[in-house]
Amino acid sequence: MKRIDDRLVPVLLLCAQAVVWPGAALVRGEVPSAYALLVAVLVAGPVTAVLALRRSRPVTALVVVAVACALGAGPLPAGATAVLGTAGVALALWTVATERDTFTTLLCGVSLAVWQLLHGLTLHRLSDRDGLDLVLTALLYAATCGAGLLVRRSRNARLASAHLLRRAESERHRLPAVERRRMERELHDVSAHHLTAVVVTAGAALSLRDRRPELADEALRFAVDTGREVTRALGAVRAPVPSESDLPAPEERLLGLVDGFRRIGQPVDCVLDPLPEGVVADAAYGIVREALTNVARYAPGAATTVRCRYGDDRTEVVVTSGAPLPGTPAHGADLGGGRGQGILRSRAQEAGGTLTTGPTDDGGWEVRAVLPGRTAGAVDRPGARGHRAAQVTAAAGLVLQPLLPVVAIRAEETPTGSDVSAGVLFALLAAAQAVTLLWLRRAPRTAHGALAALALLWPAAAAAGGYTGPVLLPPALGMLATCAALAADAARRAAGDHPRLPGSALLTAAAVAVHTAAVTTAVLDRGTELPAWAVVLAATAGTALAADAARRCGTLRGRRTRDARAERDGRLGALTGEAVRDAWAERRRIAGGLETTVLARTADLVAEAEAGRLDATAERAREALAAMRALLDTVRDGEAEPALRPQPTLQALDLLARQCRATGREVEIRLTDRVPGRLPAAVDLAAYHAAETVLATGGEQPAALRLDATEGTLTLTATGVPSAAHPAVRERLAARVEALDGTLTTGPADTVRLLLPLAPGDGEERER
Repeated sequence: MKRIDDRLVPVLLLCAQAVVWPGAALVRGEVPSAYALLVAVLVAGPVTAVLALRRSRPVTALVVVAVACALGAGPLPAGATAVLGTAGVALALWTVATERDTFTTLLCGVSLAVWQLLHGLTLHRLSDRDGLDLVLTALLYAATCGAGLLVRRSRNARLASAHLLRRAESERHRLPAVERRRMERELHDVSAHHLTAVVVTAGAALSLRDRRPELADEALRFAVDTGREVTRALGAVRAPVPSESDLPAPEERLLGLVDGFRRIGQPVDCVLDPLPEGVVADAAYGIVREALTNVARYAPGAATTVRCRYGDDRTEVVVTSGAPLPGTPAHGADLGGGRGQGILRSRAQEAGGTLTTGPTDDGGWEVRAVLPGRTAGAVDRPGARGHRAAQVTAAAGLVLQPLLPVVAIRAEETPTGSDVSAGVLFALLAAAQAVTLLWLRRAPRTAHGALAALALLWPAAAAAGGYTGPVLLPPALGMLATCAALAADAARRAAGDHPRLPGSALLTAAAVAVHTAAVTTAVLDRGTELPAWAVVLAATAGTALAADAARRCGTLRGRRTRDARAERDGRLGALTGEAVRDAWAERRRIAGGLETTVLARTADLVAEAEAGRLDATAERAREALAAMRALLDTVRDGEAEPALRPQPTLQALDLLARQCRATGREVEIRLTDRVPGRLPAAVDLAAYHAAETVLATGGEQPAALRLDATEGTLTLTATGVPSAAHPAVRERLAARVEALDGTLTTGPADTVRLLLPLAPGDGEERER
């Protein structure tokens, strides 16, 4: 479908060009010469062909279209390149804007305009005595570049949202498995150390009871202490502290991996950035492990470097090894199964990235993976200085080269007088406004002020250039940039990205006043039979309608952006909630087995030991160990039915934080020592759901949740969540808080605070 679309538009442009010329000439009875038809075919053929392939080489397509139209516009009759020289060039420039970065787009647009102005070339052969073709060409290029950049930004935002949802979907299935592995590992550690130690100690004391009776007392004391430690450790397994990591950090895992290869004699240097838990970290670990394994097999002893860089738009994992050392046998060269490269690429692809491998200049080998970064989407990556310098040099060479301007046939001599036409002045003003729009997001106040000042210069430029065309055209052209700025401002406000600007009504009124003055000045300077008050009234009405239309269009676009973001956040929140509930169900399933088997046996063990019955203590320890092993055997069997999943409580905050980190957002959750270990069920559920709602409001900035309890009140403070102040989110939070007679406050901009009353005497202090 994409190929059909790419070919369809150039063919439609070719048909439109044929209708304008020679179709219109034939209708008037003018038969073009064979020479003109031949030149037209030589121009239209390459232009249409290269436009059909424009997506693969957009800059090349733009150069070919511009050169062909410049060479054909001179010898051909007026209108012969009217469509291809305007819409065709705009299509090529649009493709550059949508397929390449902002710097390349602006460089192409500016270079094309400067090239035409410097050499007096036309691509469309449309002229006007006031030089309006210049300003219209400038506006065409500026509008095309701006619209293309806007489309690319919207497309990248959609791709980023889709990628984030895919990542959340993969993490949604991963979190329960991670929780099972965590509990399995920690339960194994408890059984392998504590309970086994009790069995061994009690057995030794029983066998030596006759010769060393004091060992029995020591074994009983050890059993009591160990039993209590087992109870405490199993409690930590059921409810880990959310602000502490359960698993080694990805950076620590990579460092441990590197240390392991160093111990077998492989020299490895590493430069590692901290990575968040998740698919990207797992992929990076697997890629580094496979790459180092291959180095150890095929180039033992070769100097190796591991680099892992975690950035906003990408994560780069590079493993570079030197050439194999001469005379060093590769004992593991025959151990590979030939699937290593495929495994590496599959790991990168599953994480949403790419991987390349190949030899280095010094005879070594390099594995380079590019994985998603912090923003999980495609953003503009600033090019290297050398690349940018090469682009500027190439553009300057194309603009200043004299060959094409000499070869091109001009339909008429370029004016050489000292007077500057109105079209040139208008083109300069349009270029200045286009540049100002580029700074609108970065410096909005300055940009709006500059646009207002430039708008007042259009009537002066018309008078200085001796403009004799329609009197309202210059003020109308000057208002295009202001309307674009008003639309952009309204879009950001409607989308929730509030720029620090005066109120919307004040901004619109100022724009209307400035452009009313410009229109009134232009009309009165030309002369009119209408009274001045009528001119002012009509100008005010016209500019107000234009400004209102621009703001309405911007608001509509902003609402669409906001709705798309809300849909993404809702889906992301649903995936996060499902992941946490599944993982919480796994934890509760395993914890239920602990409570009914291992913890009960451990309590019996402590009771028997305190009663001084060593034989029974040893038997209870064996039973607890057997129950633990049976529980480990069933950890992987079966999952809770969706309809029976328990509701998460504050003890599931560690799962919520882990899922948020895995999808690229840094979240820190802290519970003070004053938070009771047991909370009223309603408060426990409401506090968790409030935390889930706050973190589900979207955003990429780090967030922090702090829970404290003072004077019978549980306080939840969230920072780094500006979206929590939105009316819809505030309404959901207020509904949960008011049900418990609590209070909700928001502010500063990214902070929300919930106060939930506690029943006195509930719970014991949480152990830390």
